[in-house]
Amino acid sequence: MSNFTRNAIISSFLKLLDKRPLAKITVKDIVEDCGINRNSFYYHFRDIPALLGELIEQEINRIIMQYPTIDTLEEGIGIAVEFTVKNRKAVQHIYNSVNRDIFENYMWRICSYIADTVLRPEYEKYKITDADKRMITRFYTCEAFGLILGWLNEGMTEDIIKHNHKLFELRKGMINDLLLRCENMK
Repeated sequence: MSNFTRNAIISSFLKLLDKRPLAKITVKDIVEDCGINRNSFYYHFRDIPALLGELIEQEINRIIMQYPTIDTLEEGIGIAVEFTVKNRKAVQHIYNSVNRDIFENYMWRICSYIADTVLRPEYEKYKITDADKRMITRFYTCEAFGLILGWLNEGMTEDIIKHNHKLFELRKGMINDLLLRCENMK
């Protein structure tokens, strides 16, 4: 029953976020929406930012479980923005709130996971140092993060994958070129 209540709270919260800004959602709103009492809410969550953190943590875990392999950065960005596109209004409310840092931290972690997952098989083909691997992974994390944050800052008005498709076509082979150069610089 405990997981059922926890999931009901998260679902109600997400539903309410789709309708109004984060600052306008109260614990009272959430408990009324899911038909529980305040004590049940506080049994599961300290406050609304903790609830937001849990929602985001669940999404990170879902992505990691669902996508143990990712072939390209373009595919990875599609995976990273899946939740955002599906919950566009809710994400806008989170992104435009004082708790924006929680969402940005989530996006950074997802971008880091994507970069690492895309690059790990490529690293096996080259003899480069662990420090170089970390540097390159960080570069691709920053690239994905920057593309997504730019899209968020522009109001998510365009299809991010279609919008950046030409960029991804232009940069094909860049990872291997970068790794080869890195290997040759020893």
